[in-house]
Amino acid sequence: MPAGTVLIIVIGCVLIAAAAGVAAALEVRLMLTRRQFGQEYDRLAGKMGHRRARAQLIERRRRVAGLGLRPLDPGVRQELASSWAVTQESFVEDPPGAVEAARDLVLRSARERGYLVEDPEQLRADLSVHHARRLDSYRRAEETTAALASAAVPTEELRQALLWYRAMFRELAESPGAARPGTPGGGQRRLSPRLPLSPPRGLRGQARKPARSRMPRPARAPRPTPPASQREGANQA
Repeated sequence: MPAGTVLIIVIGCVLIAAAAGVAAALEVRLMLTRRQFGQEYDRLAGKMGHRRARAQLIERRRRVAGLGLRPLDPGVRQELASSWAVTQESFVEDPPGAVEAARDLVLRSARERGYLVEDPEQLRADLSVHHARRLDSYRRAEETTAALASAAVPTEELRQALLWYRAMFRELAESPGAARPGTPGGGQRRLSPRLPLSPPRGLRGQARKPARSRMPRPARAPRPTPPASQREGANQA
């Protein structure tokens, strides 16, 4: 076989291997991006394709890295926790007002962390970098809140919106610093115990039965020792 033909074959094999390596590397990068952004990646990829979606999400990471996100001051974190407890309790008397107050607390938490909250669409894009897992439900909570301006919203939908806001609020308020990409934040402790918004199933309209108190069992009396004369008689028998 002529040397020129061999050289062409070798070059062709090298190019094929290089192309396969580039394709594999691109596939890995796409997989990592999708893993980090979850449903947000799928949403963008469905609109503009995988490569453009990945490029946009990389740009989001660069932008958020330049925001200088910071942990909440302990005093501010405690104040937010107290405000949230009051807001959640107020849901029973005023569901629409509680949902709107919950939205405001989420925005304040984001602002205190260093996010720019004036543009809602940009805020959602920025939140997708460290809080992608909660972004879809947060977006639906915002849609429910916006609907309050033009129509009455069922209480159950408002309750769900409040739960969605609570999930985002906790991630923002509890995270001590900028979360690692793809994680919900490095929260070390809960701000407050979980407070149910409605009675558990099976207990609605029913009073809980008081727990039975168990009386301690009396200690057993020691067995009496027989007299020495009886023991001797038993041994002789």
